[in-house]
Amino acid sequence: MLKVYAYSGCSTCKNAIKWLKGHGVAYEELAIRETPPTVAELKVMLSAYEGDVRRLFNVSGMDYRSLGLKDKLPGMSTDEALEMLAGNGNLVKRPFVVDEKGKVRLVGFKEAEWEKALGK
Repeated sequence: MLKVYAYSGCSTCKNAIKWLKGHGVAYEELAIRETPPTVAELKVMLSAYEGDVRRLFNVSGMDYRSLGLKDKLPGMSTDEALEMLAGNGNLVKRPFVVDEKGKVRLVGFKEAEWEKALGK
């Protein structure tokens, strides 16, 4: 089963959920702000991005900007960055999608990537 971490006010998340429903993909939707991805899930996702932790951050979000992460992130360890993400769902790029086997790993919504990852 897919876990889809999303925010109800996010148009990209709404489009992703609509796409999943339209393609008959079973999923569990989790509110990303209240229930951010775990450090373990973030590590699985990080492997899909070859260790580029910045790709997991919602770089256009207000929390990212107000915390000055553009300047701070390069000096942080990967573990520090993952702990920060796991503690603040507003910082996580969304939608954030993983399955329990770690085979499906998607951040953001690009239809072609989703079709390829989900075989639709």
